[in-house]
Amino acid sequence: KVFIRSGIRYDYLTWDKDETFFKELVEHHVSGQLKVAPEHCAPNTLKYMGKPPVEVFNKFSKRFYELTKKAGKKQYLVPYLMSSHPGSTLEDAVYLAEYLYKHNIRPEQVQDFYPTPGTVSTCMFYTGLDPLKPVFVEKSPEGKALQWALLQYYEPRNAEKVVKALHKTHREDLIPLLVPGYKPKVSAQARPVTGRKSAQNAKNAARPVQGRFVPNHGKGGGKNSGRPTFAPKTRRK
Repeated sequence: KVFIRSGIRYDYLTWDKDETFFKELVEHHVSGQLKVAPEHCAPNTLKYMGKPPVEVFNKFSKRFYELTKKAGKKQYLVPYLMSSHPGSTLEDAVYLAEYLYKHNIRPEQVQDFYPTPGTVSTCMFYTGLDPLKPVFVEKSPEGKALQWALLQYYEPRNAEKVVKALHKTHREDLIPLLVPGYKPKVSAQARPVTGRKSAQNAKNAARPVQGRFVPNHGKGGGKNSGRPTFAPKTRRK
């Protein structure tokens, strides 16, 4: 028995009015998971990828699960997604993250764009043109990391990057959805000191410094002005 795990042109299956092959595929040639490659969902990015609109993938996905249910099987689609493709902006990546959230898709593996010889995408990557018009290409490590993190927004390790991307694109409204319960990290210096510890710190600050190096930054106008001095030790009475 032959199983197909990937490589299916879902757009052709969707456009084909004869569902003979589609039904044969679902009923006999899927071992549990079928990998398909919508790659993105933002119209701007899909245009540069040469991919059909995301509505085509939505239609395919809906029909796939209908036929799967009819066949009495438990089978799933595994979408292949890509970040930082030429033409993909941070706004497009946020758009994709929102799409994944609304459709309850949590990809375990994502691919950051890597130029390969002989492709139009690689030509765009190196020239910044498509074919003669300028096209945005994300090449900075930070920008690529933010786009990649948005595809796996649900991972706790990506929370800081996801929130940063949402702030940069002014989409703070998505923070409660993509990063629920997020609390920014507070450094030790930024934490307020209260109670007994605060009173103790104030008391310590009022004590004279005994035998410690105290820089004199030109205050007082004396002969030692501008030179470091040493605070004298206090004598006990």
